Amino acid sequence: MVGTGRTISEYQKNQVVFTQGDPANGIFYVQKGKVKLTVVSDNGKEAVIAMLSIGDFLGEGCLAGRPLYLGTATAISECSILRLEKSSMMRLLHEEAAFSELFVSYLLSRNIRIEEDLVDQLFNSSEKRLARVLLLLANFGKEGKPEPVIAKISQETLAEMIGTTRSRVSFFMNKFRKLGFIEYNSGLHGLHVHSSLLNIVLHD
Repeated sequence: MVGTGRTISEYQKNQVVFTQGDPANGIFYVQKGKVKLTVVSDNGKEAVIAMLSIGDFLGEGCLAGRPLYLGTATAISECSILRLEKSSMMRLLHEEAAFSELFVSYLLSRNIRIEEDLVDQLFNSSEKRLARVLLLLANFGKEGKPEPVIAKISQETLAEMIGTTRSRVSFFMNKFRKLGFIEYNSGLHGLHVHSSLLNIVLHD
């Protein structure tokens, strides 16, 4: 899928794909790797609003007329990302029925995920939120085989994702490890997530 209005770029870890406030004139599709989407408030507070991987789109708000990107997308591993100009994306949606169905399906599943995240924030403890995020990062519940190993991710990032402090994340991570739900060495490198972690999410 490379041609007029379509480019594939390789990104190294910590390289920025696009920045909050940049003109929203393209859609991005993750072909390889993982990307985090962050937003910074007017007072400088940063929050991680999404962790995206293979098969996910970024920047789709421009299709609805949003002039600027609302967040910053940063590679958290080596990535290969396809960029589609807005006009190319619109043409694909009109001319390619299969692609259009794929994109609509993606938007619906993303919308469901956002609703689940909202319910999670409103009603669940930070311990349950952390367990759910770890399971999502390991692709539990997605089609295909779960990835029990997660690339290195900081406790600060996890804290931003669930709206709590790094010290609370550290406490829960140690608890999960002692219970045998997860395995990791120093710095959360090579984090293994076991399906038994679902016990935390499902337990009342």
